[in-house]
Amino acid sequence: MVGTRWLDADEQRTWRAFLAMTELLADALDRQLQTDAHMTHAAYAVLVTLSEAPGRAMRMSGLARATNSSQSRLSHVVARHEERGWVRRDRCPTDRRGQVAVLTDAGFAILVATAPGHVETVRRLLLDPLSQTQVHQLGAICQSVLAALDPEGTLSSVPSD
Repeated sequence: MVGTRWLDADEQRTWRAFLAMTELLADALDRQLQTDAHMTHAAYAVLVTLSEAPGRAMRMSGLARATNSSQSRLSHVVARHEERGWVRRDRCPTDRRGQVAVLTDAGFAILVATAPGHVETVRRLLLDPLSQTQVHQLGAICQSVLAALDPEGTLSSVPSD
């Protein structure tokens, strides 16, 4: 058995800074979206993903993969969106057991109204503190880590170069 590859001091600082940054950023994005639209970041991601899909519609299984969500969690999010009139579920035309989530005009309107505040928060908290070179480096770092986490490339919501 190979011995444990402990983190050195620099790696430990990097790891802890990464954890703190991702947790604080996720909390800040959730707070902004709760304030502006009474939804979580995960719920916003569903609207964004549907808005980018052909016909603003996706099979629920594909939507779960694209939003890094379990089928159960996605079903709850879509149910809340349905209650608000933002999404509807249709039967899949090719598979009677499958369902397709469809972004409604009302859902698209809430996305359009909410996106500017969300983008501004992302810019202010993540992108503005970085130089353009650092933004590119961060993108490359994220793509490298995602390749290790998702070697099959099933995360369709993450465009690559």
